[in-house]
Amino acid sequence: MAIETSIVVAQAAADQGAFPPFQPETFLSQLIWLVITFTVLYTLMVRIIAPRLHGIIENRQVTIARDLDTAALAKQKAEEAGEAYEKALAEAKAKAQALAQKTRDKLASESEEKRTKLEADLAERLANAEKTIATRKAEAMANVREIAEEAASAMVEQLSGSQPPKGAVSAALDAAMKP
Repeated sequence: MAIETSIVVAQAAADQGAFPPFQPETFLSQLIWLVITFTVLYTLMVRIIAPRLHGIIENRQVTIARDLDTAALAKQKAEEAGEAYEKALAEAKAKAQALAQKTRDKLASESEEKRTKLEADLAERLANAEKTIATRKAEAMANVREIAEEAASAMVEQLSGSQPPKGAVSAALDAAMKP
């Protein structure tokens, strides 16, 4: 059945001749319809579509310009806010540094004052200790002489059996201690 249908279609095409748009008898009617169609489409384009497109494009341009102006204004405000922030930050840093320096100076002066007091107290204690040491040393040295006299007297008494005269032991000690 498919073979019979294709044969019928081929015979009908052969009976009609060339492709219809290429037949010279239809050229004039085709040109007239072309001009009519072109004129109608051109008129529709110029009168309806083009003004609408122009309105849409113009509206879009106005919207874009307004958005750009808004963005420029927002950018300017953001830059001003950024500058104000930087200025406030710089002022805050300066205040913080000044406060830190003031605190350091105060603590340093307090520390220096405490150190001076401690040094004075230590110097006083050291002087008192040196006086005490000197006094004790002098007392000890005085006692050493007495002890030496007593020890020398005891040795002489032990060795000789009699107690030596007091002045003799003292004179012997003086002679021994001279450089």
